[in-house]
Amino acid sequence: MDSDSPDPQTLTSDLETLTLSGADPPTDPFTSLNDLAHELASLHELAYRGSWRSVLDKVGRARALSLLQKPHDHLTYLSFNALALLKLRRFADAAAELDSLVDLDGSHYLYESYPNVYPNRTGSMVPFSLRWFRAVVPIKLGRRQDGLDRLYSLLDFVRNKVIEKESEKNFGVSARVWRKREFLVTNSIIGVHLSSKEFSVCLNLIKVLLNRGFLDPILLSKLGYILMQIGDIESAKSSFNRVEKLMEDEEEKRNRDWELSEVQFKNLINRNKALVYLVGKDYVSAVREYEECIERDQSDVVAINNKAICLMYLRDLSDSIKVLENSLERVPTVALNETLVVNLCSMYELAYVNHSDVKRTLNNWIARVAPDDFDSSCTRI
Repeated sequence: MDSDSPDPQTLTSDLETLTLSGADPPTDPFTSLNDLAHELASLHELAYRGSWRSVLDKVGRARALSLLQKPHDHLTYLSFNALALLKLRRFADAAAELDSLVDLDGSHYLYESYPNVYPNRTGSMVPFSLRWFRAVVPIKLGRRQDGLDRLYSLLDFVRNKVIEKESEKNFGVSARVWRKREFLVTNSIIGVHLSSKEFSVCLNLIKVLLNRGFLDPILLSKLGYILMQIGDIESAKSSFNRVEKLMEDEEEKRNRDWELSEVQFKNLINRNKALVYLVGKDYVSAVREYEECIERDQSDVVAINNKAICLMYLRDLSDSIKVLENSLERVPTVALNETLVVNLCSMYELAYVNHSDVKRTLNNWIARVAPDDFDSSCTRI
């Protein structure tokens, strides 16, 4: 069963991570994305659709035809190229692309080094995503310690920016952006440690965030999940209760830093309750919580997947399969999740003698509708 602890990279979308400015959000007036970089709107559209091969083609064409005229255009396109390579699991190629960059803090990446191109602009033009990608690529290549070292260095860099921006008189958008990045990087580090069951390190990192004022429902939920992993059920329940209190606290909701909608927030609360029931092997109650989530949001993949597995634990394999199949029919672009497909194929193997034929039909359908980065090997044909 999937844990309900969100993967760090889901906390902030890939495209949002591709904030164009390095030091601060852009303040120049603009009417469209294309005002920020060459044909940026088209790149965004391709990326949102998961058309990562088309992203690579577009970047390659722009480079070959010398369409990128400004220094920051090159960096923006390199960011999208690296993201596409990562999505397509071409990690070595992504590393090579990122290694072409020299000293991200050098003067050659400062706006003020090109006064004729960027009059009255100062600061770094390096997209934050490039710093982020350089930290996570080693982990993808199996160089865990190298990746952790880079992530911790990036965290120091981001925290210094937070301190710098919070000390300015006009505390505002820029400071909030850097705080959001601090949250993202810390969660990524937690994710790496969590994958190796280094729970004490994870708990310490979460406590640092909480002490720095990050009273976030996803963070508190992750804390509860980790506490459950180490067997501290009562403390986990206490953490989940704090999430519910955040929902009830009108002042906190007004001053919130998080970006969950009300539906997402309510579903998070239900999923937390379901986890407590799961620990107690009360699968019927867990199913009830997941059903509430699905009624609110038919694209809640975690609730869909976990409801199906609870039904399987209740020996209702037929309904379990229907839950997953129906979700794929209803919202394929959202429900087409590799973990969900792996679980569905496992259920096919349990339910059908001719499971290879059923999985092949599923695989053919996936080939027609899946984004470029979907790993079709998860059907195990």
